[in-house]
This record gives sequence, C-alpha cells and structure tokens, in this order.
Amino acid sequence: MVWTMNDYPSSMKNLEKPVRKKAIDIANSMLDDGYMEERAIPIAIEQAKEWYENADKEEIQSYEKAGKPTQRSKEGKERTNNPERLEEGEQVYKHEDVWAIVSSGSSQASEVVDTKDEAVKRAIEIAKNKGTFLKVYQADGTLEETRKYHD
Repeated sequence: MVWTMNDYPSSMKNLEKPVRKKAIDIANSMLDDGYMEERAIPIAIEQAKEWYENADKEEIQSYEKAGKPTQRSKEGKERTNNPERLEEGEQVYKHEDVWAIVSSGSSQASEVVDTKDEAVKRAIEIAKNKGTFLKVYQADGTLEETRKYHD
C-alpha cells in the first residue's frame, strides 16, 4: 500500500499538513524497507512530529511546496554500508517474544534479546557511541520515552 495526501491511514488525519506529508513519506519509505504497516505508521508519525518541531519555517515551507509525498522503490536500490547510518538513533521494541534493537531507518534488527532491560541497556551503549538518540517503545508499540545522547 502506497499512501498519498488523499489516501493515508486514519491515524494521520489530525496532523498538520506538512507533518502528515512527512509522515506519509517516512511510512512509505519504511514499507519499502520491509517494515510492517502497524510498526511503520506510529514510527513515521513520531518522526514527522519531531522533524516539524526541529525544522525552521523556511525548511517547512520548502518541503510543503515540494509536491506529492514520494514513493521509493526497492528496484535499483543498493544496500551499502552508509556512514550516514551513524546519525540514526536506536529503537527498542517488542518483536514477537523478544525485544529488538533497531537503528532508525533500518528494516532489520541489529540485535535481538530476551528482555526489555537487556535491549535498553545495549541500545543506550550504541546511541551514546553514535551520539544520537534512543526511542523505547512499550510492548503495545506506543512510544514510552526518548533519550538524547548528542554531544
């Protein structure tokens, strides 16, 4: 399912237009990367809200004028070891009977452990080393907390 500004998840209906557009872009990209819809939607909304809070007026206006939300395709997409991945934060969430540690923007867990405490402890180490952030989700998929480890 590819979402557009005219056809998007109902959970995005009350978002301001630029936030909704950004959330649609992020969610479409996450789906292309293999995320399940039920994980992609709340993550995309949260990241879009964070972008909106941190973006300046000029960036928001430019983004609004940029046209329709984008759809990325897996075809022709090469997987490389990107240094920009170092800027991505870590996420901890429940996956089946285990807890996953995932770099935001990644479709695959970097580590899977048995308990949430283990996952959070390891994700903190990674986020501190990268100087980024950590988002911890509850078992039901709702965001519990965000920790920042910027220099």
